[in-house]
Amino acid sequence: MDTVLSGIRSTGSLHLGNYFGAVKNFVKMQHENRCFFFVADYHSLTTHPKPENLQDSVRSVLSEYIASGLDPEVATLYVQSDVPEIPELYLLLNMNAYVGELQRTTTFKEKIRSQPDNVNAGLLTYPVLMCADIIIHNADKVPVGKDQEQNLEMARKFARRFNTMYGVEYFKMPEPYNFGDKLIKVPGLDGTGKMGKSEGNGIFLVDEPSVIRKKVMRAVTDAGPTKPNSKMSEPVKNLFYLLELLSTPDTVQFFREQYKNCTIRYGDLKKQLAEDMIAFTSPVRKRILDIYHDDDYLKKVVRMGAERARASASKTLRDVREIIGFKPF
Repeated sequence: MDTVLSGIRSTGSLHLGNYFGAVKNFVKMQHENRCFFFVADYHSLTTHPKPENLQDSVRSVLSEYIASGLDPEVATLYVQSDVPEIPELYLLLNMNAYVGELQRTTTFKEKIRSQPDNVNAGLLTYPVLMCADIIIHNADKVPVGKDQEQNLEMARKFARRFNTMYGVEYFKMPEPYNFGDKLIKVPGLDGTGKMGKSEGNGIFLVDEPSVIRKKVMRAVTDAGPTKPNSKMSEPVKNLFYLLELLSTPDTVQFFREQYKNCTIRYGDLKKQLAEDMIAFTSPVRKRILDIYHDDDYLKKVVRMGAERARASASKTLRDVREIIGFKPF
């Protein structure tokens, strides 16, 4: 059984793209592997969130992932800052990470362009903290998106460097996790690209029905087909893709036939899509809100997760300290 680790952003709500693109796979994966899922609240400090926002974000993220199917009794679900072994390993790894290689990472170069007034050391050493997150549990596999592949390769580099420097074969080389199927890329409502928070084109699991209706009715379309079997524009193709994810086959077929014979009314399609989205998200939204307001349950979840995570992390750190030469007199 492989040890699999995945970090969860501590900012922003889950949208349908997250759900269909990753969370459904996480839910399945937790029953097939030894899984660690953590809320990456240390990573969020690079943007200096207010204390009240930081705590609320962690609570929201935990509620959303549990409501979506992650089971704290099956997988280890924990908050990054509840495991002090992580920052200690981060410190030790920083001693063997070089400024030049960190400055050349794509994510760092993008960050200094997007936030030139906040180029902090945390941004520079982000790949080192990510490495500590992964190898603290000696993970075999890590689910990563395209934008994080370089950081995973950096983690492999730092793990390999540690093994080489100390003449050991202690850390495994974590591999990208392959779910076995082609990952679903859920399009946004703006007609281009994938659904995402920063793009402002997403439907979130916590959105109220009135918000979903308003967002969907504003979705980009075109002037409509002018002849039978016209080729669909990208925005319209995106709407049909969302329809296929959330609606019944009969509904999809009905609107496809209308498109083919040029009788389609995009307003009707959008209304149907919005109602089907609401039908899908409403039960999840209710579970999210129930969990969010259940203090006792969330305290139990994070306490249980911290205990399991620390049991794994403390063994790794003890071994690492001994390998380096930190031993009691």
